[in-house]
Amino acid sequence: MAIRKIREMGDDVLTKVCKEVEKVTPRTKVLIDDMFDTMYDAMGVGLAAPQVGVLKRIVTIDVGEGPILLINPEIIETSGEQTGEEGCLSVPGKSGVVTRPNYVKVRAFDEDMKEIVLEGEGLLARAFCHEIDHLDGHLYVEKVEGELEDMYYEED
Repeated sequence: MAIRKIREMGDDVLTKVCKEVEKVTPRTKVLIDDMFDTMYDAMGVGLAAPQVGVLKRIVTIDVGEGPILLINPEIIETSGEQTGEEGCLSVPGKSGVVTRPNYVKVRAFDEDMKEIVLEGEGLLARAFCHEIDHLDGHLYVEKVEGELEDMYYEED
């Protein structure tokens, strides 16, 4: 388990299309564990492999309902619409308004390469779309309506 460096906007790796995962090797399992550790350490709700410099179609998500792992995810159904603030660990200190589907169904594989189908609404639907975009070399800033805003944190 290790915390990996999160690549930031401007790093070429974030603009590349990721390769499908053919099989889960011991190295892949280490990557997945590191991605969860890195995501939680950075207090993020999602992390895609290219954000830690690895061009593989792997996503980790946790919107507060427990960890979700998606290998080779694809969106197979969407409906509705939601518009809200979005941020990204690769664009630190910024947020912007993005419109996404309110409901998303994804097909992916788990750590054992068994096919899974997951559904999400609201924040989970947003996270599915946001993270899968990363796998195709896209950042949310391409979809921002208006300007990127500085994020301010309340001091304790």
